[in-house]
Amino acid sequence: MAQRQPREGPLSRDRVLGAAIALADREGIGALTMRRLAQELGIEAMSLYHYVSGKDDILAGMVDLVTSEIPLPEAEGDWKGAIRQAAIAEFEILNAHPWAASTILTVKQASQPRIHYMDWILGTLRRAGFSEDVTDLGYHALESHIMGFTLWVVGMNLGTQDQLATTARSFLETFSQEDYPYLVEHIHHHLKPPKPGGEGSFAFGLDLILDGLERIRAQAVRG
Repeated sequence: MAQRQPREGPLSRDRVLGAAIALADREGIGALTMRRLAQELGIEAMSLYHYVSGKDDILAGMVDLVTSEIPLPEAEGDWKGAIRQAAIAEFEILNAHPWAASTILTVKQASQPRIHYMDWILGTLRRAGFSEDVTDLGYHALESHIMGFTLWVVGMNLGTQDQLATTARSFLETFSQEDYPYLVEHIHHHLKPPKPGGEGSFAFGLDLILDGLERIRAQAVRG
């Protein structure tokens, strides 16, 4: 069989990983196979092995590229603002790639951009004056919020506002609204248009964590 020509210029590792990300963004991580990726690139599947060692290598490379998109601002004098900016950016990036959060948590190969990101958060907290113990707790609180909230949003994607309203109406019919008035109020709250200028639930939870860390830091300074 004649070798198919790769689309859009010469093949490279970055182009293979870019095609894998585009496929996963469009159809989900379950659609990503070596054969399907080769079809996307217009090549034979065996040709991929010149650039990647297998699917695990592809997943690790995808994580590298997505993680490297997260901006890590200078934190001199404003540790809280820097972490807040990076955390919101990470949340937005992970939501743009709905497969990414679960893949980051399961990929087995070490990711240099991920290691750099983790060290940046830990270093930002330590340089701000937090103890080793509080830095450890703060780091895990932040990452649990970012990853956990992302996985919740991805898993709870209810579509457009009209689709959400339809789902809500169906759900409200499954129980007595008089018996659960606060849940009913909560559901109706979600059907309201977002407030102008509001940053949403993710930022609200993030600020609770950062404000809590700031209080711990102030208490330590006071002795």
